[in-house]
Amino acid sequence: MDQETTKPTFKKILVIDDNPTDRYIAKRMAEKYHFAEEIILQESALEALDYIKSLENTPELLPQFIFLDINMPGMNGYEFLEEYRKLSEAIRTKCIILMITTSIHPDDFMRAENNPFVFRFLNKPLDKEKFRFIEDEFSSKK
Repeated sequence: MDQETTKPTFKKILVIDDNPTDRYIAKRMAEKYHFAEEIILQESALEALDYIKSLENTPELLPQFIFLDINMPGMNGYEFLEEYRKLSEAIRTKCIILMITTSIHPDDFMRAENNPFVFRFLNKPLDKEKFRFIEDEFSSKK
């Protein structure tokens, strides 16, 4: 596949993860598999919320997908979701949240699956199969 001529499937994604290695892998995999034109990386959930809020009046600039780590210092993924719930409907209907984690704890899986804002629970690292799964689910809806 020629990387120069392959058009990314989606416009923008946001990766929220405190681990620099996991952010790097997510970015490289998204680039390698032409998942998104723009990849925004945020180290903290609080900074990510500020970023999302800053785009409230320009919903076309919001990321289509948010890859949200569960375990982060300061504000974890579940606390992010509580604050996200308070955001405007214009934001909440534009962004699709996917929880990403290394956790294999069943409680984490159930908590993510039961949250109305979480589309899917994915184990790290992000890879070709996970991006293809998302593309298959959403490429016709973009």
